[in-house]
Amino acid sequence: MRKMLSSGVCTSTVQLPGKVVVVTGANTGIGKETAKELARRGARVYLACRDVQKAELVAREIQMMTGNQQVLVRKLDLADTKSIRAFAKRFLEEEKHLHILINNAGVMMCPYSKTADGFEMHIGVNHLGHFLLTHLLLEKLKESAPSRVVNVSSLAHHLGRIHFHNLQGEKFYQSGLAYCHSKLANILFTQELARRLKASGSGVTVYSLHPGTVSSELVRHSALMRWIWWLFSFLIKTPHQGAQTSLYCALTEGLEALSGSHFSDCQVTWVSAQARNETVARRLWDVSCDLLGIPVD
Repeated sequence: MRKMLSSGVCTSTVQLPGKVVVVTGANTGIGKETAKELARRGARVYLACRDVQKAELVAREIQMMTGNQQVLVRKLDLADTKSIRAFAKRFLEEEKHLHILINNAGVMMCPYSKTADGFEMHIGVNHLGHFLLTHLLLEKLKESAPSRVVNVSSLAHHLGRIHFHNLQGEKFYQSGLAYCHSKLANILFTQELARRLKASGSGVTVYSLHPGTVSSELVRHSALMRWIWWLFSFLIKTPHQGAQTSLYCALTEGLEALSGSHFSDCQVTWVSAQARNETVARRLWDVSCDLLGIPVD
């Protein structure tokens, strides 16, 4: 049953010797499976993770399974802009190239809390953290073109809204909706970044995706969601199946004309009206820059 419902497989045979990849949240779930496959294809893969100890174990596992020793772990806490800046600084000192950035890490249905910089946790980690990371690595991506940015979003974006007057959830907060709002932000960021990069002829393309409903640690904050996941486990994708669309967006040749598009099951899919709102996308870009201290261009 799971196999029947898990359509969409990355069939690309592209190999990646000499290519450099960063995958956030690569010590578990979809991120781990994505990193494993990219390593199997010969890439130099950075596991950018908050839990370094766990990531080191995963890196050794991937090295043993793929025979690729170029699987490296670096500390990255997306809930702390100092950590994000430190990661980017070290990476830029170490590497001359970056060909693929996969913004995979995320939190879901957290009790109300704030990041080290005072951002609501969902918007702070899922959107602002990856927004800043991408900004800091963008020149390296341009220098390495053709290169790609892949943003893992969710079907849940359909329930999302960008409430600029309550972006940090201080006026009203519901953990499930907070997740939806942040996933909508992922798609709006993808579309605005793609528009800007296309206008500059940078050679960097950007894609967002829904991985499917996947068995992962993402539901760890919700007993109800864990129970639902268990009850309907026969319908839920494995992490390997969930990684297929991330891999498709990262590897498939000829996707350049689809930069800014949203994918599900390895094909372009529709997004909500909110996610197609260019005015909201541009405003969110400006607001994000302001919150992160990035000059607005």
